[in-house]
Amino acid sequence: MPLLASAIMLCMKYVYILKSCDFPDRHYVGVTADLKARLAKHNAREVPHTSKYAPWSVKTYIAFSDETQALEFEKYLKSGSGRAFAKKRL
Repeated sequence: MPLLASAIMLCMKYVYILKSCDFPDRHYVGVTADLKARLAKHNAREVPHTSKYAPWSVKTYIAFSDETQALEFEKYLKSGSGRAFAKKRL
């Protein structure tokens, strides 16, 4: 990977939606700078809120270069209208 591309990836924030493999109706929304490592923590049951429904798979993720926008989008997805949007569109 070119140096510039890897530097850009380090600055990205990812809003992600996880889907439980064993409980398909269970979803989790979060934000992270390292999606692969964060998914590993969820699946290792190191995140109390998600440990009961592990293992998880990534349903979708959206990359943001602006942390504030990422946090605002995460907050939106956790709202009633955001959950409806995610269910219908993502």
